[in-house]
Amino acid sequence: MKKVYFKFKELIVRQKALEFADQVIQITENLNTDRKHFRLIEQLESSSTSIAQDISEGKGRYSKKECVQYLYISRASFDETVTLLNLFQRRNWISIELLEQLEEKAFEIANMIKGLINSINNK
Repeated sequence: MKKVYFKFKELIVRQKALEFADQVIQITENLNTDRKHFRLIEQLESSSTSIAQDISEGKGRYSKKECVQYLYISRASFDETVTLLNLFQRRNWISIELLEQLEEKAFEIANMIKGLINSINNK
């Protein structure tokens, strides 16, 4: 059987975004809530997974402009994710320590996306 190869898998920023999404999903599975707010939980899972998905989709585009647009969308998904995480912390569904840890990871990855955007625009 022939091994399939996807170039987006090489991107470290995509790998880190995927790890971030996996951590967020793990957190949602263990939330201290009765899950009556399932729409918010689903939105958090959706926004966090969109980050890596949009990086991958951008890498698959044929023009620099399209690629950069998807990277901007990916960065915007971080803003959405961090906003939801802040709400979850306010509701005491996650601790302030966990929020700070996730925000630090999000900031690191968002900066990597910014660097990727800059490198594409400067080519």
